[in-house]
Amino acid sequence: MELLKIMGNRLKALREGSHLKQKDMAELLDCTPSHYQKIEYGKVNVSVSMLDFLAEHFGVSTDYLLGRTENREINR
Repeated sequence: MELLKIMGNRLKALREGSHLKQKDMAELLDCTPSHYQKIEYGKVNVSVSMLDFLAEHFGVSTDYLLGRTENREINR
């Protein structure tokens, strides 16, 4: 599914921009590095709560992570 690949690519870019390793993200999300790698590769869905957590962690909107907008800002 294209949506998962878009989210994975954006997560990878945000992670690398924060100088984090996949292992660091796995620890943060309480999952295995292998599972986190699958998220970045667009192979697995994430829960709504994980999506929200990732958006908050990186200071971006969920719409940005999902590829619905290029605007990273959170609209509240």
